Amino acid sequence: MTQLCRILGDNVKSLRLAHGLSQEQLAFEAELDRTYISQIERGVSNPSILVLLKIALALKVEFSDLFIKHS
Repeated sequence: MTQLCRILGDNVKSLRLAHGLSQEQLAFEAELDRTYISQIERGVSNPSILVLLKIALALKVEFSDLFIKHS
């Protein structure tokens, strides 16, 4: 589970940066706290499906994109 959280975190960060967003901007768009975005990106949080859906919508990507390796 820890490895999946790290992959997810890396993907969220990569997608966020590709969209030119700060953690604060992403948090605002997803209606989440910036510290929670940081925890997700560091792989220390196990977000719910609802939280992941909010992030995907804020990033304007498919839900599945959060789990696909991005460079």
